[in-house]
Amino acid sequence: MSLRDRGDDFEARFAHDADLRFRVESRATKLLGLWAAGRLGRSGDPAETYAADLVRHDLGAAGSDDVVDKVTADLAGQASREEVVRQLGAARLEAERQIRAQ
Repeated sequence: MSLRDRGDDFEARFAHDADLRFRVESRATKLLGLWAAGRLGRSGDPAETYAADLVRHDLGAAGSDDVVDKVTADLAGQASREEVVRQLGAARLEAERQIRAQ
């Protein structure tokens, strides 16, 4: 394998890993949004809309603090920031499981 082939292989693996991380984070944010929507008494289309809006909100900033802050504010009095962070962690595990199963 030439040096160029190794470089191409490394770039392909890097791109694949970055894509996987993006898909897991997007799915986790959606799952968190669906959980929060349920806590807000929303189901069906309103819950899906809330979750999709949360994913769009997350695309504008690096990291997950913006999502945690928004959900915590939306759930004021219904869930603590710590609970939201725990739920996001669980959502990440579930999102990774779902995506790897595809």
